[in-house]
Amino acid sequence: MKNFIVRTITAVFFVAAIVTCFLDPKAMVLLFALVTGMTIWEFSGLVNETRKAVTINRFITTVAGVFLFFAMAGYNSGLAPSSVFIPYLVSIIYLMVAELYLKAEDPIHDWAYTMMSQLYIALPFSLLNVLAFRSDGTGICYTYLTPLCVFVFLWINDAGAYICGSLLGRHKLFPRISPGKSWEGSIGGAILVMAAAVLLWHITEQHGVNELGLSAVEWAGLGLVIVVFGTWGDLIESLFKRTIGIKDSGNILPGHGGMLDRFDSTLMAVPAAVVYLYTLQLF
Repeated sequence: MKNFIVRTITAVFFVAAIVTCFLDPKAMVLLFALVTGMTIWEFSGLVNETRKAVTINRFITTVAGVFLFFAMAGYNSGLAPSSVFIPYLVSIIYLMVAELYLKAEDPIHDWAYTMMSQLYIALPFSLLNVLAFRSDGTGICYTYLTPLCVFVFLWINDAGAYICGSLLGRHKLFPRISPGKSWEGSIGGAILVMAAAVLLWHITEQHGVNELGLSAVEWAGLGLVIVVFGTWGDLIESLFKRTIGIKDSGNILPGHGGMLDRFDSTLMAVPAAVVYLYTLQLF
């Protein structure tokens, strides 16, 4: 009972922080820059502690990831030119070249895990800025709806999958990695999210705030993409934890584990949402 209360309180504060930060672009950028840094710091610490002979430069790797987030925010908001990415590229080159002189026992895995922190964590979080800032024909404007709906759809999917899985779950989705997930739960969560997406389309159309101009079907498609890739994100993090032999990535969020535990679905859902929306624009 105590653990349930702790989890509930943490979840309420977590949801409130995410929702309110998206109402202001500066708050969004600052909060997710912090989230990016904390997640990379957690990831690199886990690797250094559990992988024999592997040593990631935790400080520079974290600073590089946070800088990428700020650079992406500056570029997508129109406040910074493309040259803002040069310091980030320099840091990546340094992290590669430095292994020549460190005489590390396993430089290949040092490189691999270092680059994984950027590809798996820094880049997906940075792509939130692509969803948040867009051109409206006269300039660049900020929209909270698109990035926020990624999180809302993931939360709805988690709730729907849990309920449907508890009531109807019979067939395991991925027993080798996550025995608790079922096909019934995943399908139920997906249906609920697509229904919520169509409802969101209706509300935004009624109030004239459907800034993306998506149809009901396209909104439902976005919901489905977020569910599928969010589920894969969850499974990928589970595989990572099983590989390095841990149960939770951390304990910074009482009752919910670490930063990777809380944002695992987001790390796959955000890039997938970006690709989906750009694909709609192309065709």
